[in-house]
Parts: sequence; structure tokens; C-alpha cells
Amino acid sequence: MFEEYRISDEGKIVIEDKIEMAIERLREFEPPEGYALAFSGGKDSMVILDLAKRAGINYRPHYNLTTVDPPELVQFIKKQYPEVKFNKPKMSMWQLILHKGFPPTRVVRYCCHILKEGGGKGYNTITGVRWAESKKRSKRRTVETCLNKNMITVNPILDWSDEDVWQYIHSRELPYCSLYDEGFKRLGCIMCPMTSKIGMLRDAERWPKYYNAYLRTFNKMIENGGGTYERWTHGQDVMIWWIYNPETGDPDQGVLFE
Repeated sequence: MFEEYRISDEGKIVIEDKIEMAIERLREFEPPEGYALAFSGGKDSMVILDLAKRAGINYRPHYNLTTVDPPELVQFIKKQYPEVKFNKPKMSMWQLILHKGFPPTRVVRYCCHILKEGGGKGYNTITGVRWAESKKRSKRRTVETCLNKNMITVNPILDWSDEDVWQYIHSRELPYCSLYDEGFKRLGCIMCPMTSKIGMLRDAERWPKYYNAYLRTFNKMIENGGGTYERWTHGQDVMIWWIYNPETGDPDQGVLFE
């Protein structure tokens, strides 16, 4: 393994060196039983899957359905990555909201833990987490150990920039989800509160059927006696609060994998 990256004339690390280092990371920590590869259909997970293929390691790619996934993303994965296993949740987002009695928020992100962070249980995992994604993720490490489960997570492209990721995708001529060409920077659950007010409104307009499904769920939630505010008398009250709510919290994306 080489000790230092080469630096280009522009003062940036040569992408070929980052690719080689990422492949070496995958090979170095490969367990006898192979990895679980957390796949989301986003640009970062596309890169780690391609790197895993090039590394010649044993891996099992999986995608966690949330029931509020963009249809374009799901169809893209099924068409371009048929080898990816789809994990279906025990509860849909609508059932989960009714069970909790309130919609997920930036502060209380119960949906992420239940719908997004499963799969690959019992296996060391590969993710596409990168420092450049957020302040919180800038504290992550290339190899992370879960001592109580004696498992590790390998983040082979942790030090890659957005530019590195797209350069790799284009150089390898990897097909990507059409939502990126519509201006989406990250692909995740429809109307995720972590995307901000603007993101939620954009999603509501882009996928009105899902907006209406949320609205119906909020109405049923109130009928069932749910809701944290007595002033909620209609699903629209919940929707307005949900999109414009004053809660503040960690602005980092609330999912493990992009």
C-alpha cells in the first residue's frame, strides 16, 4: 500500500490514487464470509458497488425499501442493478406514523432507524459515507468497529469529494438515476423532513400521490387520537406544522447511506 497520494498541478489528489486506495481498503478488511454492501441507488453507493466489483471481493448488495422511495429510483435500481436484494420493511411509513402518533421530524427520526438502517445483519458492511457530505459525517472513520457486535463498517470513499464521485461515474460510464438531472443533489425518502422546507415542498409538488398519502395518514392519525398538539384538528394542520415546524436539530442527513 502506498503511503502518500500524488498531488495534481491543481493541488488536488490524483483520482487514480483515491481509486487504488479505496480498492485496497476493501481488500484489506474483507472478512472470510464477505461483506454486506449498503446500496441506495445514489451516486455514492453506485461507486462503492463498482469498486467492490473491481476489487474482486465477496459482497452482498442490499437496498432497504422504505415505502416512500422515489419511484424513479426504485425502477432505476431494478433495471440497472438486478443483483441488489430488496429488503421490505415490516411496517410501511404510513403504518409507522399511525403507530407513533406523530410524523418523523429532524429531532425525532424514528423512521431512519426502522426503515433505513436494517439489512446486512451479522455481516461487516461497506457504505458510501463521505466526509464532504456533512459536518457530522466529517468525524467518521475509514474503518469503524462495533465492539458489542464484533463487526466493522468500511467506508472506502470517505475522503472523496463530490467532484471525485462524479468524475468516477463519468469515466466509468456508469448509468445514474434521472433525478440527478432534475437537480436533486441527494436521493432519499419523499418529503423527508431532513431536506428542509424547500425540499419538502419540492417533493410534494413532484410526487403529489405521496403528498396525499401523507395527508390521509395524518387525518387517520388524528382520528385515532394521535398527535402531539391539541390544536391539530385536521390532517392539513399536521402537514403545515410538519413542513414549516419550528423544531431545530442536526441538519445532517438522517440516514446511514446515500
